Amino acid sequence: MTIRLALVLLAAAWLAATPAQAQGRQDLEALRRELEDMRRQLQATQDQYQKHIDVLSERIRKLEAQPQAAVEAPRPGPPAMAAEPPPAAPTLLDLLTPRPPFSLAGRSGKGGLLFDIGVAGDFVAAFSGKKVDDADVGTFPGRENRFFTREIDLRLFGAIDPYSRGEVLLEAAEEFENGDREFHLGLSEAHLTLTSLPWGFQAKMGQLRNRFGLLNERHQHDLPQIDRPNVLVNFFGEEGLVERGLELSWVAPLPVYLEALAGVFDGDNDVAFGRGSLRAPMVTGRLRTFFELGAFGALQLGASVATGETPERLRNTVVGVDAKYKLTPEGWRHSLLTVAAEALIGWRRTAAEGACDGGNGAEIDGNGGDCPAGRRTLRRGGFYAYGEVQPWRRWLGGVRFDYSYYPAEAGKEWAIGPYLTFRPSEFLRFRLGFKHTHRDRCDLFATPEGACARIANEVFLQGTFILGAHPAHPF
Repeated sequence: MTIRLALVLLAAAWLAATPAQAQGRQDLEALRRELEDMRRQLQATQDQYQKHIDVLSERIRKLEAQPQAAVEAPRPGPPAMAAEPPPAAPTLLDLLTPRPPFSLAGRSGKGGLLFDIGVAGDFVAAFSGKKVDDADVGTFPGRENRFFTREIDLRLFGAIDPYSRGEVLLEAAEEFENGDREFHLGLSEAHLTLTSLPWGFQAKMGQLRNRFGLLNERHQHDLPQIDRPNVLVNFFGEEGLVERGLELSWVAPLPVYLEALAGVFDGDNDVAFGRGSLRAPMVTGRLRTFFELGAFGALQLGASVATGETPERLRNTVVGVDAKYKLTPEGWRHSLLTVAAEALIGWRRTAAEGACDGGNGAEIDGNGGDCPAGRRTLRRGGFYAYGEVQPWRRWLGGVRFDYSYYPAEAGKEWAIGPYLTFRPSEFLRFRLGFKHTHRDRCDLFATPEGACARIANEVFLQGTFILGAHPAHPF
């Protein structure tokens, strides 16, 4: 029984294992077929790579078999240009021939400008006594005890071509005329400068500030003090010499610097001239030299002349001399000490009658004694001098002294004015100043009620800013 039972169990186990063995054999056959397929794919890939290798090897063999010169032969290019002969030296006719304009648009890039733009603003607050205010005889007549816009400049300037440059200056300011205060907008300057004329000459033409003396060519916001010196205002007016005409300059080829200048203008200045015609033009001249003194600073010396006719067709001539000294210690970015002075003397023919005593500031005549009826020559003069110290980069202080006769009237005046300047940057400046003016007569400086305003004490506050480009200041 036991043996029979064991046989039955063995038979059952064999029957149960037979399907599992059959399934295992099927899986084994499937794996063998898959492995064989992978072997065939790998062999095909190897055959394909070998074909590519054989093709590249054949190309290399053919290239190596070609001559070396053929391999290194350059590709055909444009035909070579014949070398141009060197340019001949320019003749006098070439120098006098106008040049074609030079285009700057290609260099400025997209959106670039062909010139520089700058804006300068100058604002002043003036405080004075009641008599000076009532008589309108302050430093800024008609604007006493007011905060006013003295000058807003819009400047456009730049190179026209390699041989010339141009400048246009529009100016807006509050002015006092005929008892009324008005805000004027007009053309201040517009001129062309030719920089490459023969023999080293340069020419400036148009409407411009004449280069007479130290300060005439400077605008109000560029002045070293708040106001323009009294002698310049008395001889040329508050705006100075601004004329239409031509100015020619030349630097002599000498071991020392020497600049000569001559100009011909309409003579529209109604304070000194006023004829306003090229039939009797205003003629100017100037000589200027400069000396580098090494560790002792630098010195500039100059002499100027302007002569023209008044509306009565009478001659007026003004001569000036000037000097300016600057001391800049080694390594400093600004001057420590600046001292400058300018003196004027004028000979003005007038139709008024009077004695000719030849005294200082009085009337003179070539024949001496009494002047002929209806004609006399007024000799008048004056000067200013100032000094300033800048021990710190942002702070400087100075004082200016004025002394002047009146060019067309009897009398004289003197003034002294200290000032303090604070410059937060090169583009922003604030000034505080005081000015005491003493005149020797009352009839020209009287209030409507007859009170004398010949002595004036004034306080000024000035604020100036610059936006954008601004030309460099002269020495």
